[in-house]
Amino acid sequence: MLKMLLPWLLAMIAYGVFLAWYQDWRGPLSEDEIRQYRARLEASPMAEHGDIGVLADFLAGDDGRPFLMVNLIKLAREPVPDPETGVLRPAADLLDEYTRVFLGAALRRASHPALVAGKVGGYVEAWNVEADPGGVATDWTALGVVRYRSRRDLAELVLMDGVDAAHDYKIAAMPATFAFPSQVRMGLLLGPQIWLGLLFALFAALGSLAVALLR
Repeated sequence: MLKMLLPWLLAMIAYGVFLAWYQDWRGPLSEDEIRQYRARLEASPMAEHGDIGVLADFLAGDDGRPFLMVNLIKLAREPVPDPETGVLRPAADLLDEYTRVFLGAALRRASHPALVAGKVGGYVEAWNVEADPGGVATDWTALGVVRYRSRRDLAELVLMDGVDAAHDYKIAAMPATFAFPSQVRMGLLLGPQIWLGLLFALFAALGSLAVALLR
């Protein structure tokens, strides 16, 4: 009997370790942390690339929950100069240079792409909005949605050593972009907490069955 329960025990331990890493257990940012992050952001090279005030306000409103960053992306159609060498390269290759640095660090903080979708047509609905950057409705290339474990993790990623240099590749590859944080109100896509839990349960059930058959 104990041998049959062992796979379930191991699955529960593995799932517990995953949740300990994937979920944020530290709670919302404290007022002292918010002040420190605001000062670091204002003094960082990243202050040249985005609205640091908006990011600092987002940190100040921390509710301790994970969130999604929605990115609307337009890649350059023609090859663009490499920020370091000046050699013309496809925009997608330059974006990959940025992605390797930023998403590699993001994954270590349980933050990851949740959805990447390429644009395949023009606007179906659009009213009372400004024209696309560049004035061409079909210029948008893709939609990317990234899951962040916490606002604290986002701040640490933005302030990470080397991210400003990597960001130069993103700027070179993307002549225009929009990015804003959001939280899910309704969704049918299963997150890792669900599908990984089901996967561990499946392995545990198969392990128990194997033990029973070998007895």
